[in-house]
Amino acid sequence: MFRPCIDLHEGRVKQIVGGTLGDAGLRTNFVSEKPASWFAELYRRDGLTGGHVIQLGVGNEDQARAALAAYPGGLHLGGGVNAGNARTWLEAGASHVIVTSWVFREGRVDWARLEELVKLIGKDRLVLDLSCRRRGEDYLVVTDRWQKFTDLVVNAETLRTFSQYCTEFLIHAVDVEGLCRGIDGELVEKLGQWTPIPMTYAGGANSLADLTEVTRLGQGKVDLTIGSALDIFGGSGVKYEECVGFNRRPTA
Repeated sequence: MFRPCIDLHEGRVKQIVGGTLGDAGLRTNFVSEKPASWFAELYRRDGLTGGHVIQLGVGNEDQARAALAAYPGGLHLGGGVNAGNARTWLEAGASHVIVTSWVFREGRVDWARLEELVKLIGKDRLVLDLSCRRRGEDYLVVTDRWQKFTDLVVNAETLRTFSQYCTEFLIHAVDVEGLCRGIDGELVEKLGQWTPIPMTYAGGANSLADLTEVTRLGQGKVDLTIGSALDIFGGSGVKYEECVGFNRRPTA
């Protein structure tokens, strides 16, 4: 299935090459003249659920809140989420909060923080972002704007363990994120084999065929976010209306 997104950077809806986030050489594919609420209203109109609003750095809270208000209960919120503000974001209209960097400390999982968060909001409202980059034969979780490698390898054991603390996973393949050169099919296939709960994959999608491919490789357990290639984000590879149509096809 197609999952929509709203990526916010410096208070604007943007599409960014993920691996450059936080670098002096930040590469931006698209900057929208429309506010975040416009995209949220579009997704609401078309009945798209489970999309994510991601705050890439500071200065995005107003736009994030406006998006959640435009589609209450229809979007996940990520970026800067911690135990101190998770409940506030849910009260602002997020159906779930997405957490990554806050549950890691010095490259290692902080289990006390994770358990605190689950106790606070419940696992059914929590999505864990285990976005990763390849190092050798493994995919390692990266945090802090995808610049810092942790020691956590994405594999069957990792996903099985973390599934006890959340209801979904979000995984960006950071090495291909924003490049529009195709998905990381090897990673998607592994995720489909490994994940015991629903998951959204993002990274590299450049055609409608990628939706079919992710559905196949992910064994129906992995959904796909398309960003830079989508026409509503200035892309030419995929039409938004085609993605809506894909989700409405009979599944039998």
